[in-house]
Amino acid sequence: MTNTITLIARVLLALLFIVAGLGKLGNVEGFAGFMASGGLPAFLAWPAIAFEILGGIAILIGFQTRIVAYALAAFCVVTGLMFHFDPADQMQMTQLLKNLALAGGYLLLGLHGAGALSVDAKFGNARAATA
Repeated sequence: MTNTITLIARVLLALLFIVAGLGKLGNVEGFAGFMASGGLPAFLAWPAIAFEILGGIAILIGFQTRIVAYALAAFCVVTGLMFHFDPADQMQMTQLLKNLALAGGYLLLGLHGAGALSVDAKFGNARAATA
């Protein structure tokens, strides 16, 4: 049961990034403007989109799971604080808490690994696959 639940957790954690990254492809210029409004250079839009999509896919299939999970946890915290920390706006604070909750899930995934139903396990990366 542990392996199945770990796979389900990976799928759920991955979906957000894959869907969000693919969604940004429909309006890269708008996303670049949003990033610029938060103080980041607009040219970082493409790397951010690629990171979301590729990071999500890596988590989904369980490839280099520990490294990617820790990177996505950091991404969630940094972007949450940069773009959603607004104590006067309850919706933005809810988005910040969502980002922090996701970071917690990614930290657990990084700590425990992808499980047996993963690319990491399939190709003998036991350290990456399990705690």
